[in-house]
Amino acid sequence: MTENGSRRATGRYGAPVMVDVAALAGVSYQTVSRVINDQPGVRATTRERVLAAMRELGYRPSTVARSLASGRTRTIGVVAIGSALYGPATTLRGVETAIRDAGYSVSTESLSRFDRTSALTSVERMTTAGVEGIVAIDPEVDAAAALRALPPGVPMMVLCGGLDAVAAGIEIDGNEGSQGAVRHLLDLGHPTVRHLAGPLRWEAARSRMEGWRTALEAAGAPVDEPLQGDWSARSGYAAGRVLAADPDVSAVFAANDQMAIGLLLALHEAGRAVPGDVSVIGFDDIPEAAYLIPPLTTLRQDLVDEGRRAVAMLLSQVEHPTTEPVPVRMVPDLIVRASTGRYTPGGIRK
Repeated sequence: MTENGSRRATGRYGAPVMVDVAALAGVSYQTVSRVINDQPGVRATTRERVLAAMRELGYRPSTVARSLASGRTRTIGVVAIGSALYGPATTLRGVETAIRDAGYSVSTESLSRFDRTSALTSVERMTTAGVEGIVAIDPEVDAAAALRALPPGVPMMVLCGGLDAVAAGIEIDGNEGSQGAVRHLLDLGHPTVRHLAGPLRWEAARSRMEGWRTALEAAGAPVDEPLQGDWSARSGYAAGRVLAADPDVSAVFAANDQMAIGLLLALHEAGRAVPGDVSVIGFDDIPEAAYLIPPLTTLRQDLVDEGRRAVAMLLSQVEHPTTEPVPVRMVPDLIVRASTGRYTPGGIRK
């Protein structure tokens, strides 16, 4: 006994073990095991006595032991591109938080390149480790196709920023959102809209470019070759210098806000006013978008809600294996700010 009357832990390294809990609660080792693993056959008063002993001793059940006893790990694997970019990082935070809030553990693997080989290797490694479900965030196009083609096994959600016919999960429809952004600029009188695309090995970049093209073609507007960026402000700045040198450019849709930020700087340095000479729209609505000069018109996607919904759908399959996932489509909202204005020959008027 300790000086205050409680029992001293006798486990390895001084940490309390199940035998200590059983002794303090006055029950058998097997009863403690049944309480820890939430098994039937334990009276409510006995269960409370065991839980009280666990609290008094500061006992924490071994995850490994619980897994062996229950046959479940209650762990969800998350595979994501290791990036500080707003979209992937925000989605990852939302997914991890939702998993933990549901009472599951998270095993996250960050990849420097989320291509087909690394995706399949990560899934195999996580499956071997016994995860009960997997969330894949922003795989490249070939990786997403490979993951969806895997035979039925561990439930999986693939979040890739686009909506297609085989997607069974939560998807933000970048195609439809991008069409809305382009229509907004065309409605302001712009004869056409140039596009600063993201890297096309990502579905998000492809879907946004396709939406841009679809809207222009539907309106009968000219479709110029898009410029290619890599999601970074630096690439947006490089493309912006090219666009700023073309006097016919009056409107640009950038595939994300970071590239739009670089574009704004390039236009400013070239003496092209925004929106006086060129209107600009981004995608994501990063927290800084409303505080740029000028505040950025952009498409807002609720990445945290996307992650939360995806986890809820995945856990539904984990708990009820016969559940068939139903794709959920989320369309980004156009947030109109001061970086877009009405076009008139010879200039733009707000």
